[in-house]
Formats: sequence, structure tokens, C-alpha cells
Amino acid sequence: MPEPLHLKDHSLEGRIFAYRLVVAAALVMGLSLLLVARFYNLQVTNHQDYATQSDRNRVHVQSIPPIRGLIYDRNGVLLADNRPSYTLSIVKERVADLDTTLALLQSLVEVSPGERENFAKRLKQRRRPFEAVPLRYRLNEEEIARIAVNEYRLEGVEVEAQLVRHYPLGSLLAHSVGYVGRISDRELSAFDEDQYRRYSGTHIIGKIGLEKQYESVLLGEVGYQNVETNARGRVLRVLEQTSPRPGKNLNLHLDIELQRAGFAALGDNRGALVAIDVASGGILAMVSTPSYDPNLFVTGISYKDYRELNESLDLPLFDRALQGQYPPGSTLKPVLGLGGLQHKVIDTEFGINDPGFYQLEGEERLYRDWTWRKKRDGHGSHVDLHMAIQQSCDTFYYDLAFRMGIDLMHQVGSEFGLGQRTGVDIPSERAGLWPSRQWKRGARGLHWFPGDSLNVGLGQGDVLTTPLQLASMTATLAARGERRAPRLVKAVDGIDVVPGAVKGAVADSPHWDYVFNAMKDVVHSARGTAQGIGRGAKYLMAGKTGTAQVVGIKQGEDYDEDAVAERQRDHALFVGFAPYEAPAIAVAVILENAGSGSAAAAPIARNMFDAFMAQENRELAGVREGED
Repeated sequence: MPEPLHLKDHSLEGRIFAYRLVVAAALVMGLSLLLVARFYNLQVTNHQDYATQSDRNRVHVQSIPPIRGLIYDRNGVLLADNRPSYTLSIVKERVADLDTTLALLQSLVEVSPGERENFAKRLKQRRRPFEAVPLRYRLNEEEIARIAVNEYRLEGVEVEAQLVRHYPLGSLLAHSVGYVGRISDRELSAFDEDQYRRYSGTHIIGKIGLEKQYESVLLGEVGYQNVETNARGRVLRVLEQTSPRPGKNLNLHLDIELQRAGFAALGDNRGALVAIDVASGGILAMVSTPSYDPNLFVTGISYKDYRELNESLDLPLFDRALQGQYPPGSTLKPVLGLGGLQHKVIDTEFGINDPGFYQLEGEERLYRDWTWRKKRDGHGSHVDLHMAIQQSCDTFYYDLAFRMGIDLMHQVGSEFGLGQRTGVDIPSERAGLWPSRQWKRGARGLHWFPGDSLNVGLGQGDVLTTPLQLASMTATLAARGERRAPRLVKAVDGIDVVPGAVKGAVADSPHWDYVFNAMKDVVHSARGTAQGIGRGAKYLMAGKTGTAQVVGIKQGEDYDEDAVAERQRDHALFVGFAPYEAPAIAVAVILENAGSGSAAAAPIARNMFDAFMAQENRELAGVREGED
């Protein structure tokens, strides 16, 4: 009989099952251990790193720009403020196809090539992730509506309300207050880490004037907020916020009424005017014409507008009050006359014979008096310092300059700030040129000659001054030698700014009185060169006219204004102060190529004195009413 067939081997199956169970258990145990190890690595060992990376994907830091400080005149009139404006911006990280998005935007709103170029530059600049980059400023309501209707097609495009700098008085203060503009690549490359932080919330920076000088004060401190975003970068909620600190406000010495008066008086002329408070050194008005609208630069000036300004022959972008360097002409005569008295080169009895010219011993050249243009007999047989100032006698000053010599003249002029920056709190001031023996040797490798001194004595030759320097010189003269650095800013956030002391000029009291009296007679005597502006005045003023040559005249030739090209005619100047008894305001005026200082520049100074005195009278009347 065959052996019975066993269908199952229970023993073998048991062994196989046990083996498989062990293997499966070991595999499950190994995988579990591996999973636990991985969890431990994620949750314990590298928890902080992965948590940080996770937060970076959903939590972002956004900068909150501070509100820029405001600028006011001395009476609280707002000169620079911030106005809301709608800005079209793009968050690059949220845009799938930037070129397509830009093309779509251009079909909805106008975007100029210049705006596209500036946008491309800003994209390359250092910035935070998910930070919006401006494409267009100052959207109107219709443009905002178009973008809103197409919002579903414009992922990553934002319309934000931002505060934009605005100058309500336009061209009236363009050169003094200045303007802000977009941060350039050159400026950005010069930033240190702290500046990157401070400017992370803004795209503008002060470019010229007070906006540049006081940039760190006006800017404020940037704020931050941590926001949670979704996968597309849209903000879901604000997790934490640090508020920005607004910039500080500036209160100026500038008086907008006087600024308007000066601006109107200069009119269409190329020129400058500076008025200074004698007591404080505060600048009451500083005008340069022609001017321009600084609002054009705030969000980016168009190429067309900038080309028109930059290529204009009248140079509206050029600040003549601060950077224009002109021969001062006869406006220096009171200062040099005072120096001659104080250093006993001459006295009040000293006089010369004026035949209409001066001649150095051994030379054939005639140094002509200005009267040579009208008459050839000079000012008379006995011209003293008083008459020389009153009638602007060049011959007297040729003789005085020869007697003083360049070394003494340089010392006297330096005491009044000639050839030096005044230290005004605004950038880009030029120093002018007050020549000396050492300067000529170093700059030209030449010796100083007596003829050079004669030219300096008349404010000609190599002498150059800015209108601000002349105003500071006149204020120092009016203050009897007390020299103060001119200042535009009176207070920062209500805290007064006190300028440092500057070494001034020293002279005996009778000498000051003598020169002042001569300057008064320039305006109020029948033979004074500016006697026209003294008529009808209810107060006394003192001044000095000046006429500075632009082109030289050869020996034996006469100056014919009608035959000279307009831009080669003489400059007209005037300096003065008022009221005479207690000087409160000092003014310097220059008109380019306007001819006579008495006819062209002096009436402008009279307008400024009238405006100032009218204010003084109103204030005095107000005090009296209050007392009553």
C-alpha cells in the first residue's frame, strides 16, 4: 500500500510563519526607530533651524516708512509738507511672469520709458523679500479704477497710498529749502548697514538745500511689522508691529513775506538777493532767479523737463545766492575805508585831488574813475573818505589801496568773512576769492604787484564774492564787527539752534560812526549814488552801490553799454542795512548784466527794507494794542 499523502506540514509552516513574523517585526521596529530618529532630528536636534525656515516661508518682515518732518517759516507758514498719493507697485516674488504683467499694466495705465528704466534699476537694488517696488507714482482715480477692475489678472500688483513730499510754494523756495528725489544707485552704493536699515522703508532722499543738509533729522526712524502670508505671498495677518518714529520738524528764520517781496522785486532778472537779521544772523530771505518748481523732482522729473532746465542759458538750477561768484565792485568800499581809519593809514581829514584817474609813479597806465564814462574831471580837488563812500570815488580808493597794501587789505577783508565760507547750514556754498600775496604765488607762481592792489581796492581783478558773503559782510558791518554765521534753521522740533561764535572785526566807535554816516548819505544826500531810493522813506537806511565789470576795457577806450552784448554788460550790486539808528536787517542784491547798481539793484533793496519795516510797524502796533 502506498504511504498516506500529507497535505500540510504544520511544523514547517509554523517555522516559516515564525521567521516571517520576526523579519516583519524587525523591519517594522527598524522603520519605527528610523522614523523616531527622524522625528527627533526634526523636533529636537534641528528644531530651531526648521522652525526658522518655516517662518520664513510664511512670516515676512515689512518696513513701515516714517513720516518726513515738516518745514515751516518763522511765522509758522508751511513750506514743505507730505501729501497722500497713490503709487503703483509690484512685488516681484508674487509675479509669475514679470514681462507679461508689465505689458498688461502698460495697456491699462501709461508707463513712460523712464519709469520702466527706474523700475528696472530699483529691482536690482538691495531690498527685502516680498518688498513692493514702485513703478508709477501719482495715479489718478481713473487709473486706480482700471487696475481694480483687472485685479484678478494682476497677481503681485499693488496700489498703495503713500505720503509724498510736496512744496506748496513751488519755485519761491526751490534753492533754499531744496527738494527730495529718488535714491540713486550712487547714493545707495555709499550706504552703510545702518543707512540700509533706515532707508528700507522709503525710496527718497534729500537732494539739495535744507532737505539734504538736515536729511538725518527730517527722515525719522523706520518701523517694522511681521506679517503672515499664504503660499502666494498675500498678507493674512499682522503678527507684530513696531511703529515708525516721524522725522523732526524745522522752523526757519526765513520769512515768507520777505521772500515773496524779494522774488517779486527780482522779477525776470538773473540775480540773487539775501537778507539777514543783524541781531541773530538768521537768513530772512534768500532768493535766486530764475527759479524752478521743485515738485518736478520729487517722484522723478521727466527727461523733457530736465533737459529744458539743464540746457537753459539762464541756469535756473544754479543757486546764485550761494554758489554765484561775482566781483563785488564798490560794495567793499565801506569795509576797506573802515580798515584804513582803524589802522591809521588815513584819518577823517585826509583827502586827495581827483582828476578822474589815478596813476602809479613810473607807469603810463591810467586807472580811471567811474566818472570817466560821463565826465572827465573827477570828483574834485579834495575828496575825503566820506565823499569817496557817498559818491563812490574810485580814485580815492586806488590811492587808499596803494597805501594799505595787499597784506593789510587781506587782513581787513578776512575779518568780515571775505574769501571764506560763511558756515551757513546749507550744502554747496562756495568760498569766493579774497586774494593775497601768498595766494598769487601759489596759484600762479607770480609776485604781487601794486596794480593788483589797486584792482582789489575796487573789488575787481581776482576778487570774487557770493551774494551770501556780501550779506554776511554787511550784517557784520551793521553789527559793528560782531560776526555771526548765517543760519536758515531757527529751531528743530521747537528746540532753538544756537550758532557758534565767529571772530569778527574790531574798530573804534568813532570810526564806525563815520563810515555809517557816509553810507547813510549814499542814500539820503543829494549827491549820494543811491539817493533815488531814499526819497519818500519814513525811516533812514544806509547802503553802498556797486557796479562790477564783466569784460575788461582797454586803455583809451570808452564803455558803451549799447554796443556790448547783454550778457557782457556790468553787474549791478547794492548792500545796505536799516533802520540806520538801530540796524535790524542787512541786504545784499546782485543783478547780472543789469548795469548801474544805483539804478537797478538799489531799488530792490528799498523794496526789501519797506517790507521789513512794514512788518516791524505792524508788530509794534500789535504790542501797543495789547498794552492798551
